[in-house]
Order: sequence, then structure tokens, then C-alpha cells
Amino acid sequence: MVLAVKGAEQEELQGREQVLQSAMVSPTSGFFFTSPYRSLSTQGCFANITQPAADGDNLQGRFQQGVQQAFAQARQAGISNPLLCGAIPFDTRQPSALFIPRQVQWFEREAFMADLKPVVAALPVITHQSELPEQTQFMQMVADAVQVTSSEQLEKVVLSRLLEIKTGKQIDLAALMMRVMAQNPQSYHFHVPLEEGALVGASPELLLRKYGDRFYSNPLAGSARRENDPQRDRQVSEQLLTSAKDRYEHQIVTAGMRQVLQGRCRRLHIPATPGLLNTNTLWHLSTPIEGEAAEQAENALSLACLLHPTPALCGTPTLAARDLIGQLEPFERGLFGGIVGWCDAEGNGEWVVTIRCGTVNANQVRLFAGAGIVPDSSPQAEWHETSTKLSTMLRAFGLQG
Repeated sequence: MVLAVKGAEQEELQGREQVLQSAMVSPTSGFFFTSPYRSLSTQGCFANITQPAADGDNLQGRFQQGVQQAFAQARQAGISNPLLCGAIPFDTRQPSALFIPRQVQWFEREAFMADLKPVVAALPVITHQSELPEQTQFMQMVADAVQVTSSEQLEKVVLSRLLEIKTGKQIDLAALMMRVMAQNPQSYHFHVPLEEGALVGASPELLLRKYGDRFYSNPLAGSARRENDPQRDRQVSEQLLTSAKDRYEHQIVTAGMRQVLQGRCRRLHIPATPGLLNTNTLWHLSTPIEGEAAEQAENALSLACLLHPTPALCGTPTLAARDLIGQLEPFERGLFGGIVGWCDAEGNGEWVVTIRCGTVNANQVRLFAGAGIVPDSSPQAEWHETSTKLSTMLRAFGLQG
């Protein structure tokens, strides 16, 4: 197994392993995940794990015990360092989409991205496109949520919408992934094979990365659309950084994460004020979090399940926000708004939130985007924010320049 990591971890592994040539990596052969930390591509499936992850934060719970049993069976079958990968849905009471692959190829993302060739495949011809919900209904959903957050029943709730697309012929997944990566080079890219089709995306948001006892997170909450003019773009970022509404939304997220993490850490550092993170289309308020797990048995997936769903994807209080989402959204999120990533048998791993994403099944596509709603939210502004977020995947389909 080949590892490519950075910093002290890279030095630790240097000399024992070599970086896989990017030409050997396929973004659609199985599970595919890129990160500045570690990137991987898998082939084959040893075991599927569909057990819901509702108790995934409990090291003695049914989910974690099932994972450990699957790892033990994989070792007995000759897989020396088994790895679990895939996706967990927004509602962890629903079945997981996880599996242990037979083969794993680790690669250096920087070299892989440098080798990306221009996509020559023709763009898909769109034969049908619809919004769920449509603008009027979505804006009413936001207005209803604003009223609830203003009444102190909730501090924040995240509402989302879908864009459904049909194309004239089956979509070339490999070409689509190449466009997604080329257009969003700094994001976390992923391809998750499903029973029908695949989940693909370019998430900007790290939920949890763990190596040894140390872990990292980088929640995003509060967004503003970028401008083409550099001076105007800089003004937009400065306005976001000082926006009372966005700072309030972001503080809810970091406070909620502190509350759930502090009992499982011997050390936890969360900066008092957020910084900025940008994608090609948006500025985000961003807070880099790092700490050390108190228990040696803690693993990347247990900590990810402890955090998931964060107030950035659900709201707070979590259960009340989830219930309101179920009442207002006219669809089941499924894997949208969930988490995607990997965890090895030693507890190392990385999980990102499943945003800037879509599912692809033959010629049918579903794209997902959401926005955090607080008392000062504007229905019109939240509609435009979700439109901007959807543009990440729309560009990959050739629908936006």
C-alpha cells in the first residue's frame, strides 16, 4: 500500500513507501477521494457495510463493533491494512453506503492534478431540468424557518433544495469527474459507487481528519458570492468577515462543535474569530480546529459521527432542526448533507461534508445545495446563495461558464 502525506507524517513514511504514479489512478474505478492530506482510489469490494451510523460515536456501539468485525474478517482474508470508505447519509438512522475495498492505491494529489488532461468528451445535452422545490416554495420555507428561529425554538436550521436533470444519453462519469476536479482544484473531490449510479462532488469543507491522537476540522458557515472584479471581490470578502448575520451563524457552528468535542479531548483549540476560505464561486467564513483525542481507541469515524451533522449542515439544537427540515423540505436528503471519506483499521482517516455534489445514474442527475437560516436571513438572498452553490456542479455539466 502506497502513502503520500505531508509534513511530519510524510517524513515518517519516507523511505518505506513510494508515491503511486498518477497515470495508474482511476477516478471512477471504485471509491475515489482527493485531499491535500492523502488521496486514494480503490478497486473491488470485500464487504459492504449498510449498518446505520446513528451510534457511530460510541466505540462500544453496534456500528463501531460491526466495523471492527469487518476489519478482522478482512485481515483474515489477507488484506493487511483494511480500510473503510464511502458515505454516511444526513440522517444517520438511514442505511450507510460504506464498504471495505479489496485494493487501495494512494497517490499524491498535486502530481495527479498536474497530469489532468483537458476533457475532450462532448458535454451532455440537457433534455429536462426542474427545481425541487421551486423558488416560491423555497422562499416560503425560508420565511417559515426564520419565524421559528426568531421564536427561540431554534437558533439555526439549514434548508436545502435539489436540481434534477435528464440528459439525452448516458453521462460520461470519468469526463464529469475530470471537469469537477479541473474547475475546483482546491476542493476535496469524491466519487462513491452506489447500487444505482454514483455520488460525485467537490466539497470545500473538512469535517474531521485524524492521524494518531491528533485531529483537525474546518467548519464553514456564512457565505458570499465572489465577484470577477478583484477590487470588488476583496470588498465582498471584507464585508463577509464583518457581517453580523454571518458571524452569528458561524459562531453557532463553532460553539456547537466545541460542546460535543471537549468531553472527548485532552486538548482542543478553536480560534475565537473566523477567517476566510474561498472557492471559485464563494467566500466562506472558516475556523480551523485542532485537538488531541483523550482515548487511544478513538478513531476518525467515531469522531466524525460525534460531530455529524454539525450545525453547518443541520442546525441547532440538532434534533429540533432535523425535525423542522423533515417538515419543510419536500424530499429525503439521503446522502446529501451527509459525510464522505475513509478510515483505516488504525483509526486514521478523513471525512468531508457531502456538499457541492450530486448523484448520477445513467442519464439522470440530482444536484444538492443548502443554506443556513437564522433570524436575519432573507428568503431572496438564501435562494441566490443556493443557486451560487449549485453552480459548482452546473459548470461541470457545461450549463454555466
